[in-house]
Formats: sequence, C-alpha cells, structure tokens
Amino acid sequence: MNSIFKLRREVTHGGRIPQGWQFAWYEPRRRVAVYYPRPLNWLLRAARETIHRLRLAWDAPSIERTQIFQMQRIHRERQRLADEYARGYLIGWHECFRACLEIVEDELTRPSDLLDVGALLLDSSKGSEGN
Repeated sequence: MNSIFKLRREVTHGGRIPQGWQFAWYEPRRRVAVYYPRPLNWLLRAARETIHRLRLAWDAPSIERTQIFQMQRIHRERQRLADEYARGYLIGWHECFRACLEIVEDELTRPSDLLDVGALLLDSSKGSEGN
C-alpha cells in the first residue's frame, strides 16, 4: 500500500509541486490537488473519470422511478401554488369582511337620520288626520 502512495503526491493550495510530477485531478472537499508522474497522470485520471461515470450510470434510477419522481415534483408544485392561491384568497376575503364589518359598525354607532324621518312622517300623519 505504501508503494502506491509513493507514486501519488497530494499538494494543498499554495504548496510546492514536485519536479517531474503532473496534475491528475483536484479534490475540492479536501482542497487537495493530486499529482502523478507524467504518463500515469493521464491514465489514472481517465480511469477515475470512467469509474465515476460507470458508477453514476449504475446508480441511476429506472425510467419508471424517474417518471414517478417527476410526477411527484409536479404535484408538489401544483399543491404549493394551490395553497398559495387559497391563502391569498382567504386573506382577501378577511380584508373584505373586516371592511364591511367596519362600515356596518359605523352605521350602527352613528346617529341615524332615518329615525328622524320616521318621526316626521308620524307627526305629519297625525296632523293630516286632524284636518
């Protein structure tokens, strides 16, 4: 195992690159660049890429599962939009209800001219009966 690591050099950002070694790949999680001697760097990079792509293809979901995921995603999006619409509709309804309630309360608390007109009508009918 130690002989493999002797062929591989890992250099962090700002580190010194050994002479005669070429860049093979970069590992962003570890923030380390991996170097190998000249012909191995291309061969090992190609092997790493091939293995990565084969693993992606092997782990990929089937067509049916992909379609189910897509249908679920579309359903969740529609449900989210419906909930947002319903929330906005209810907020608007509550605002309208409050505005109507305020108007009715204002009408009930304000002295009404309608009662005065009724009293005048009663007074005028009494006067016409007496004539």
